Amino acid sequence: MTATGLTTIGFIGAGHIGSQLARLAVAHGYQVVLSNSRGPETLSELVAELGPQATAATPAQAAAAGDLVVVTVPFKNYLEVPAEPLAGKVVVDTNNYYWERDGRITPLEEETTTVSELLQAHLPTSKVVKGVNNIMAADLTTDGSPAGTPDRRALPIAGDDTDAKTLVTALFDEFGFDAVDAGPLAEGWRFQRDTPAYVTKMTAPEVVEKLAAAQRHAAMTAEALATADAEHQSQQA
Repeated sequence: MTATGLTTIGFIGAGHIGSQLARLAVAHGYQVVLSNSRGPETLSELVAELGPQATAATPAQAAAAGDLVVVTVPFKNYLEVPAEPLAGKVVVDTNNYYWERDGRITPLEEETTTVSELLQAHLPTSKVVKGVNNIMAADLTTDGSPAGTPDRRALPIAGDDTDAKTLVTALFDEFGFDAVDAGPLAEGWRFQRDTPAYVTKMTAPEVVEKLAAAQRHAAMTAEALATADAEHQSQQA
């Protein structure tokens, strides 16, 4: 029995973050159904590595199979996420907006909405929880530790549904991380790219401090923006 009581986690996207989360899920007794935009046959190597608890499918099949579903795709493709099979389900959104990859998206540039709010609008009957977007993929399988471990690493989450956040908190705890509730989806910007909480190793109290220190781009000086962008480029190198 898993700590959450769920059996199957679906993955729409199986890149760096998706594959690492799938490894964690299998290690903790979950079945995983993996998908990407290139077809199930391209996931044969990953499925073979993960073993009999893993299968490959189309995004719609992965969405239908998952008791909980992780969406981890290049953000420019978020409208391709199948909405109907995700109705009523908790969806963990790991996405980030990188204009260099995704192109300029006006509402995000103008800061009138956030990445996860846009996904939630696309999935109106799902319960979107933003998380796992501010950690390097490799750290997911190396930085986890049992509950109560001193200086345990913590990850922020944001969402509009309290029960969904409770479920994701339990999942993160099972995977070895404390979860810190940053508030509703509208607050998800506080741990996006170029914020103090982005790809930073933090304990739960430190997450609270970093979230509070976040600034909207419009409020940042040109020098601060240039520094943040340089740090982002070095982290992605």
